[in-house]
Amino acid sequence: MREIALVAFTTYFATIAPLDIAAVFAALTHRTTPSQRISMAFKGTVIGACVLLFFAFFGEAVLRNFGISLPALRTAGGILLLLMAIDMVFARQSGGMTTTDEENQEALGKQDVSVFPIATPLIAGPGSIGATILLIANAKGDQTHIFTIIAAMLSVVTLAFLLMMVATHVHKLLGVTGLQVISRVVGVLLAALAMQFIFDGISASGIFS
Repeated sequence: MREIALVAFTTYFATIAPLDIAAVFAALTHRTTPSQRISMAFKGTVIGACVLLFFAFFGEAVLRNFGISLPALRTAGGILLLLMAIDMVFARQSGGMTTTDEENQEALGKQDVSVFPIATPLIAGPGSIGATILLIANAKGDQTHIFTIIAAMLSVVTLAFLLMMVATHVHKLLGVTGLQVISRVVGVLLAALAMQFIFDGISASGIFS
C-alpha cells in the first residue's frame, strides 16, 4: 500500500505541480489584500478538488459512454504523462500542467482568479484529470487502493493551497533554480511511471498476442 501511495502522490505532485501553482498565484494576486488571496486560494482549491473527485468516481462511466477501453486509456494516459515529464526534465512550460501565455494574459485582467486559472487548468487540468482516471482504473475496484489514491490527491491539493498561502516566501526561498531542480527530479520519476503505463496498456490490448 505504501508503494501505491507513493506512486499516486508522485503522479499528482507532477501533474498538479503545486510549486508552479504557488508561483502563478503570487504573480496574479500581488495587488490583492491578504483576505482576498485566502478566499481565492480556498475557493480555487475546493473547486479543483471537486472536479478531480468527480472524475475519480465517474471517470470510468464517462469512458464507457465514449467507448474507450482501459488499455487505450492506459496507453494514451502514459503518452500524455510522458510528454509532461519531458517538459519537466527540460524545464519547459507545458499546457498540461500550467497555463499558456494567452491564458495568463486573460487571467491578469480578472480580479477573481479562483475558478480560472487556479481551479482549472492548474489544479484540475488535462494531466491531473487523466492521471485520476488512470490511477482509479488501475485500482480495479479495490476500495483500499482507491481510498489511498484519493488521499494522495487531496494531500497534493492541500499542499497547493498551503503553498499559495506562502507563495511569495516559497519563491524567494527556493528561487528559480531550486524550483527547477525539484521539477526535474519529479519529471524523471514521472517519465518512468508513464512508460510503465504505456507498457501495461499495450500488453493488455492484445495487439501482440
